[in-house]
Amino acid sequence: MSILPIVTYNDPVLREKSSPVKENTAEIQKLIDDMFETMYNGQGVGLAAPQIGVSLRLFVTDSDPFISDEDQETDFGPMVFVNPEIISKGQETSSFDEGCLSIPGLREPVTRPETIKIRFQDRNFEHQEMEISGWLSRIFQHEYDHIEGVLFIDYLGSFRKRLIRSKLQLVESGKAPAEYPLVPKKELIS
Repeated sequence: MSILPIVTYNDPVLREKSSPVKENTAEIQKLIDDMFETMYNGQGVGLAAPQIGVSLRLFVTDSDPFISDEDQETDFGPMVFVNPEIISKGQETSSFDEGCLSIPGLREPVTRPETIKIRFQDRNFEHQEMEISGWLSRIFQHEYDHIEGVLFIDYLGSFRKRLIRSKLQLVESGKAPAEYPLVPKKELIS
């Protein structure tokens, strides 16, 4: 397994709608292993393929780090989502400070539906359908946004976006501190 560098928010791949994964191959399975390794190395709970520069509808999650009380059961543990879809969203919402490995050092409140119904293929490319809530629902929606070309900062109002502009410029300049490898900043063509 390999730890892959993560692209930052200004990389065009993060703004593309990703392509479907067509078949289960050895390369896809290695990519999944590398994505888990990369996610854990960055102390993340989710990682989408576009975040490592691969425009495919694929992401991995592990919501268990959020489960800390002895009286709470484990959520779902490590999961793979291939070609996921959101079928429906519940009416009840909640807000939480989200962060993103592609935007190191920034956390902002994002409001999302508490419960969603999803359809996807698992690591073995078996079709699954389930209703999820709690941490897994939030992580799923954040990663799903990545394969749709959406970042969590897109949910912020214009005033809040102005306030975080300097932090985003730090990320864009390649000077944002991160405990994991980032893709080097591409030089702008003049």
